[in-house]
Amino acid sequence: MTGTSFDVLTTTAVELQQFLNAGRISSVEIVQHYLAQIDRHEAKLNAFIDLAPRHLVFSSAAALDAERLNGKRRGPLHGIPIVVKDCFITPPELGMGTTAGSWALAGAQPKECSPLVQHLIDQGLIILGKTNMTEFCGMKMTMMSPGWSAYGGQTLSPYVGDIEKDETILGHSSPGGSSTGSAVAVAAGFSPLALGTETIGSIITPATRAGLYALKPTVGLQDTRGMYRMTEFFDCPGPMAKTPEDLAVLASVMLRQPSLSSPASTEESALRQPWEGLSVGYLDPRVEEYQGVIAQLKQEGCSVMPVELPDPSTLTTVDGEQAIMPIAFWDFKNIGIPQFLSCFEDHPVRSLTDVIDYNDKHKDRALPYPHTEQNDLIKALANTDKEDHIRNLKSSLRSLACKNLDAILDAHNINVIIAPADSALPIYTAAAGYPVAAAPLGQLRYNRRPFGLCLLARQYQEQILLRFMSAYQDVVQHPARALPPLPQFPLHLPSLA
Repeated sequence: MTGTSFDVLTTTAVELQQFLNAGRISSVEIVQHYLAQIDRHEAKLNAFIDLAPRHLVFSSAAALDAERLNGKRRGPLHGIPIVVKDCFITPPELGMGTTAGSWALAGAQPKECSPLVQHLIDQGLIILGKTNMTEFCGMKMTMMSPGWSAYGGQTLSPYVGDIEKDETILGHSSPGGSSTGSAVAVAAGFSPLALGTETIGSIITPATRAGLYALKPTVGLQDTRGMYRMTEFFDCPGPMAKTPEDLAVLASVMLRQPSLSSPASTEESALRQPWEGLSVGYLDPRVEEYQGVIAQLKQEGCSVMPVELPDPSTLTTVDGEQAIMPIAFWDFKNIGIPQFLSCFEDHPVRSLTDVIDYNDKHKDRALPYPHTEQNDLIKALANTDKEDHIRNLKSSLRSLACKNLDAILDAHNINVIIAPADSALPIYTAAAGYPVAAAPLGQLRYNRRPFGLCLLARQYQEQILLRFMSAYQDVVQHPARALPPLPQFPLHLPSLA
């Protein structure tokens, strides 16, 4: 090995895999670079809840290097690091817990690993750590700060730093969304790839505020056992990365669909115009950069037209009842938290009532100022909706959302809808269960925080979104995504001990 050096802020997973295949670097050396970056900046950014013990990380990397030397390659990301949101249960041999951000789960021992995480391990990915998240994905306290948990503290944007005093929940200095730790870790150069989850905007918002590409696949495509879910109905795992190419490779591994990033599809796309087969509808632009993207898409030959979506309140109302929050509270109480707690060995906290009681008895660390309430947990516990009623809400909501979105897609003969990421588009995709993706767009002038686009396609059309993002990066995104202004220091690689 020559010990090739690389920039952790810009080098992609695909490039690292090329270095590995050419024998220019080892997985052990790659891990050293990322751990050095974590040592530089994690104390300020607080992206992690738990880091894997370093001797275990290096042992895993060395074993994967040995496999490669012996001609074995588990998958397209063999020997590449990744970070995982702390709602996924990881096996005890990785040396990390799973808390969903709650002190009530500290020290809980899992019975088995999340099948999705185990699949990543089996494919040769190296898990560096568990990323911080909004505690219970926000199902604890109304108006809780995104990216804050009692167990993990507050994750900060590598672009902005400290959250401004009296900032609103999704104000301009907020890193945004329950998967904030995963997004910050990739943007800050702690890992080339990350795994998050989305309920409504939980991947899209933090990804765009970290200048990343991200994808929430069609709900129901993946095995979500061993994963904390606020809801069965909305929640879905999804990948984050710095480029569409990295995103496609990780998505192909997660969804077990090699065609999402196969050489054949890449060669085929190279022979045609970037926008061939893509027809885009856009919501009324409100910002200068968004208007510029629409104009450039048209100039580059993409079929683009304005569309209108119904008010979200009409889309999410079933027989006069707002459906989203009743579904969320019922699912959390009856499916999400019971299934999650059942994944652990004999732990004192076995129910939602136990979680609430634990927080009351340990207020100093479980309910610290200013997050001193657990009103959403209490409201969920008090939920008395009947299962038949919730089943009807779910069925009607999904049918209504799909019908409305399909009517717009059909009427305009389009297969992608784009909008600013802070728009209501993630609400529509959550209601329909459709895939949604994120792409970087620009930076705010006053604090340089990134913002971006979100884009929607029909059920099971992840490939369409990945194709759009690839063409968007190649044709529209000039210059490349913004890098965070993190101080750079001489590289001192961590010890292998």
